[in-house]
Amino acid sequence: MPSRAKMHADELDIDEALVARLVAEQFPRWAGLPVVRVASAGTDNAMYRLGDDMVVRLPRLPGGARQIVTEHRWLPRLAPHLPLTVPTPLAKGEPAAGYDLPWGVYDWLDGENAYDAPLTEPPVAAAELGRFVAALRKVDAVGGPPSWRGDPVRKHDAYMRTAIHELGAAGTLDARAATAFWEHTLGLPQWTAAPVWLHGDLLPGNLLTSAGRLTAVIDFGGLGVGDPAADTIAAWAVFDAGTREAFRTAADVDDATWARGRGWAFCFGLMAEHYYGDVCGSGTNPVLAGVGRRAVGEVLAEWHSG
Repeated sequence: MPSRAKMHADELDIDEALVARLVAEQFPRWAGLPVVRVASAGTDNAMYRLGDDMVVRLPRLPGGARQIVTEHRWLPRLAPHLPLTVPTPLAKGEPAAGYDLPWGVYDWLDGENAYDAPLTEPPVAAAELGRFVAALRKVDAVGGPPSWRGDPVRKHDAYMRTAIHELGAAGTLDARAATAFWEHTLGLPQWTAAPVWLHGDLLPGNLLTSAGRLTAVIDFGGLGVGDPAADTIAAWAVFDAGTREAFRTAADVDDATWARGRGWAFCFGLMAEHYYGDVCGSGTNPVLAGVGRRAVGEVLAEWHSG
């Protein structure tokens, strides 16, 4: 189970008592319902079960207000176009009780995340998630906010070079191979078409399963518009060489987008291991660090294989 320890130096203080107080003050119809922390490896939001049918979602970081606002505005508009279940926003709370950010109440979706309860039919899930990516990309993106992963991956160049150096020095990464792949990524042609919708964070912890089948996509904090490449991260962070092509076919992306997506998977993976792992980072999120390490391994193995 993920630790209650804070993952960020500027993380806000959130607990059951705060959530119960916020709910009682702003939504008295739900006052008195039990509030129970949801164990999660998520890094941006804390979640608390509210009664049997709802969940409260609160940003952990001072800059997290945009996520709640984006979800409540856009999820109801996008949901009818998507082939997998997504959360339904029920109420948006305001800053109060010493908590200075908006927060949200959503319907509770049954299931386990794909890290704790892995997919038992990966080829089927790969095709289903690929179709989700394609459907999201086709929704009218006019007026959508920029996604945090919707612009070129090169914005992380300085951090990536530090991570490569430090993980290489620690002996957990082939720094020469990593540097070569990163230089290749930086030289790729960039997205020049109109921005499209992307989830931005399709990782195992944001996919729900039931009896081994993919049932829902959650955590739309990175929802926005931009280059669709980052929504192929799942090809390396969730799937493997045997199922990757099923995802790609269903997602219907061109060669250039696929190549940029592989760069994003490498970037996510290396940053996650460096920041959250216990070798060079804080050691506060071994689950996400492990997902990142796996993604890096999948990327480099595929690249080396040609």
